[in-house]
Amino acid sequence: MSDRSREISVSCAILASVAFSLNDASVKWLSGDYPLHQLILMRSIVALLLTLSIVVPLEGGWSRLRTRRPMMHVLRGCCVVLANLAFFSGIAVIPLAEATAVFFVAPLLVTGFSALFLKERVGVRRWSALAVGFIGVLVIVQPGAVEFRWAMLLPIVAAVGYATLHTITRNMGLTERASTMALYIQLTFIAVCSVMGLVFGSGQFAGTGNPAIDFLLREWAWPPTEDLAVIVGLGVCSAAGGYLISQAYRLGEAGLVAPFEYGTLVLAVVWGYVIWNELPGTWSALGILLVLGSGIYVAIRETSFGALPGAKRISGRR
Repeated sequence: MSDRSREISVSCAILASVAFSLNDASVKWLSGDYPLHQLILMRSIVALLLTLSIVVPLEGGWSRLRTRRPMMHVLRGCCVVLANLAFFSGIAVIPLAEATAVFFVAPLLVTGFSALFLKERVGVRRWSALAVGFIGVLVIVQPGAVEFRWAMLLPIVAAVGYATLHTITRNMGLTERASTMALYIQLTFIAVCSVMGLVFGSGQFAGTGNPAIDFLLREWAWPPTEDLAVIVGLGVCSAAGGYLISQAYRLGEAGLVAPFEYGTLVLAVVWGYVIWNELPGTWSALGILLVLGSGIYVAIRETSFGALPGAKRISGRR
């Protein structure tokens, strides 16, 4: 790999992390005024239009979107929809940095799932790193605490959904293009969120008093111009982030790229403090460091064992 390719790969990974972190912070910002399925639907429409008008032509045109495995794409789409709904419902209640740190156990789960279901070889060192990462999650979640927050389980559900998504991706191999995967994910988002809008959009099930549940069930509302601009920005960040991270893994080794993805976690701490005056406590900070360190270690070790480039993220993280 040339130095130029490395530089482009790292730059794409950094820009993707910025896009993903802005996406997360923007959803949290809007979580008190709109239903989640409306935000995701509008975001996905924008992302789909960008994918069709920019990403698809860059990857060879409409003919390259053909696939022999449409149901596998639908299954991947359902996994990422579950991950989105769970994660964003969680950040409506809990600090952004803590939710993001718990979610970032997903790459560790991918390694574990790949060993269990795809029979990939995982050595003692990576299993040990997985254990350290899960200890970090337990430190953040604190399941035995007197004031245990049940919403902390939502990022865990999101991580499981996301890890399942990429375990399926590994099973599919490199036969599908990133643009095809991105297209099916956005179409699944639009289909699921449209159905949710028809069922819950009138707001008849809202008013539970639980911010996470109300974020899912709130009545639809047409956003004013300033909020509409933020929602369009969500779509831009979603499409750009998915494409950039795919390019990063296409041009660079996984061990080089993956550590820069964890910039999303660092930026979550920054946005949480700047926008909501949230700072992780001592235990949460320790848990974040454990998840961060174990995740980077596993990513680097996976390069040595020939893990698929791009298995960490292929178009459509969140």
